[in-house]
Amino acid sequence: MDTKNAGSHSDRRGFFKKALTMVITGVLAVVPLSAGLLVLLDPWRRRATAGGAVKVTSLAALPDDGVPRKFPVLANRTDAWNKYTNVPVGAVYLRRTGEKVQALNVACPHAGCFVDFSPEKGDFLCPCHNSSFTVDGKVANASSPSPRSLDGLEVEVRPDGGVWVVFQNFQAGRPDRVPLA
Repeated sequence: MDTKNAGSHSDRRGFFKKALTMVITGVLAVVPLSAGLLVLLDPWRRRATAGGAVKVTSLAALPDDGVPRKFPVLANRTDAWNKYTNVPVGAVYLRRTGEKVQALNVACPHAGCFVDFSPEKGDFLCPCHNSSFTVDGKVANASSPSPRSLDGLEVEVRPDGGVWVVFQNFQAGRPDRVPLA
């Protein structure tokens, strides 16, 4: 009988040792694994920041002659794990008439090529497929392959004289303006 109890007692002790070892091993494995998963999934966990207004220039730098001028759009970008400050994200044409400022995205709505402004002709021309646009961004002729006018962007002239643009790109080749994500 004593031998039976001693064997049963040691079996119980061995079971508890094994169970405790498994619990400690599980905790030790779960902590670094969960930390690694958090780091790996962090880009998807973060909310995407909406592209707000970006300062492009000052009102004083934009002549009041109605001629469009091309300006780069610099903004902070974040990809999956990297942050970049003041990198080019696109360009806009700004045109000032009086106190009113108009902003047009430089990408042609037909195929996404950058349009050029010709001061001699007073219009925009896409070098890829010869789409032409008036000085205010409308399609210049009916035979143009562009499905819509140049994409206008929201502009704000702030009290300090800064010209801020809500920069956005749109899908090319569509008659309606569909923002790119």
